[in-house]
Amino acid sequence: MLAGLFLAAGLVCSAMLGTSAWVKIKNSQFITVKGSVQKNIESDLAIWSGSFQVEAVTLLEAQHKIKDNHALVAKFLSDAGVAKFTFAPISIEELKATQKSADGFVSQRTTGYRLSQSLSVESADVDRLDKLDTTALVEQGVIFTVAPPQFIYTKAGETKIEMLAEATKDARARAEQIASQGGRVISQLQSADQGIFQITPKHEVRASWGGENDTASRKKTITAVVTATFLLK
Repeated sequence: MLAGLFLAAGLVCSAMLGTSAWVKIKNSQFITVKGSVQKNIESDLAIWSGSFQVEAVTLLEAQHKIKDNHALVAKFLSDAGVAKFTFAPISIEELKATQKSADGFVSQRTTGYRLSQSLSVESADVDRLDKLDTTALVEQGVIFTVAPPQFIYTKAGETKIEMLAEATKDARARAEQIASQGGRVISQLQSADQGIFQITPKHEVRASWGGENDTASRKKTITAVVTATFLLK
C-alpha cells in the first residue's frame, strides 16, 4: 500500500514538473539553448627544439667544442631530411668554485666555462619531426637534450568560424524540439554568444572555461559551443 502511495506521488510530481516546463515554454517569448559541435583534426605543423652544451677549462677551448657540436647537429638534421632550422645565440656560463684560505678568507675562483646553444625547427612535415631520433648525436659525444615537440593546427581560425555556425544550427534544432513540446514554433535568432572553443587531445573529454589549446598531441578534437536565444511564435 505504501509502495502504491509513493508511486502515485511520484507520478503526480512528474506530471507537475512536465506541466510546469510546458507552461514556461508556452508563456515565454524567448527560449535560450546551448548548441555544440565537435570535429576531429590532425596537426599540420610541428615545432621541434633541442639544445646542447659543452664544458672546458678555458673559454677558447669551450668555443672550439661548441663549434664542433654545432657542425655535428647541423649535419644530423640535414641527413635526416630537415632543410630549415634556426640556431639561437650561444649562452656562456662561468663555472666557479669556492675556496678558503689558511686565514679563513672565503673566495671564488673560475674553474671553467659552460657554453650552450639551442635550436628549433618548424615544418609541415609533421611525421618526419615526430620520428627524429637524436641517439646518433649522443653516440658522437654531443650532450643533446630534446624538448617535447609541439603539434599545431594552423587552420584553427577558419575552422572556428565554420564550427560556430554549425553550433548555432545545433542550438536551433534543440530549441525547435523543446519549443514543440509547448506547442510553440521557433522564429528568428535573437542573440548568440560564443561559449567554449577549445582544442583537446582526441577522445579526451575535458572542458575549461578559458578554453584549451592542446599542442602535445598530433590528433585532436575541436569543440565549439554557442548559447543562442530565439524568438518564439
